[in-house]
Amino acid sequence: MKRNPKWHRDEILLALHLYFSPDRGSIDAKNPKIIALSKLLNSLPLITNRPDEEKFRNPSGVTMKLSNFLAVDPSYHGKGMTGGSKLDKEMFNEFVDKQEQLNSIVEEIIDITSNVMMKNEILHIEEDEQTAEDTVEEGTILYKLHKVRERAPGIIKKKKEETLKQKGKLICEVCGFDFHDSYGDLGKGFIECHHRTPLASIKASSQTSLKDLALVCSNCHRMLHKNINSMSVDSLREVVSPGLRAV
Repeated sequence: MKRNPKWHRDEILLALHLYFSPDRGSIDAKNPKIIALSKLLNSLPLITNRPDEEKFRNPSGVTMKLSNFLAVDPSYHGKGMTGGSKLDKEMFNEFVDKQEQLNSIVEEIIDITSNVMMKNEILHIEEDEQTAEDTVEEGTILYKLHKVRERAPGIIKKKKEETLKQKGKLICEVCGFDFHDSYGDLGKGFIECHHRTPLASIKASSQTSLKDLALVCSNCHRMLHKNINSMSVDSLREVVSPGLRAV
């Protein structure tokens, strides 16, 4: 039997957004809002492997997902569905009192999904530990937009040029590592860029500026992404051994 992939965090965010909506309407497959959500879920730059295309996030499946929330909603006095996932319950409890933040995240996901070029860029971002674990609070789509922004070649070139003009070298802003010093000509001009803007504040319509970017070594960049919800360049600098901190 063909089974479609389990629901991603992004998809549950969108389902919760509709569930909490005051004008949601009835939870059934004929509800126009559920039909619209089904179409949106099918257009996300997220899941390309769909063994059962016909049933993938169809209105009946979306109805079942919203019914799962009824079972964990203390304000609902019926039973709801009993087959909900652990993630359904965790995310319901996580966002039931943070609906303004949820609305903001969903708005950005919708804006991204309506932009063909942006969707294509996100689809080409490789999977990593964060996307594999699907634990980023704001979801995979915003996380991948973050990676798209910090890899834009034009702004990265300008950031390096500005730093070289000011400091004469490219060093990691966290630990002070210099690729040129360590690898000679092979490392000349090499360093990675990290986007400083927290995922909860990133906007699909915004433009990246030089001050939004930090130059970091590969190791520090990996650590920043490992705890991207709360780790900043400054807070990571405090974690690094004092002898390795950038000056």
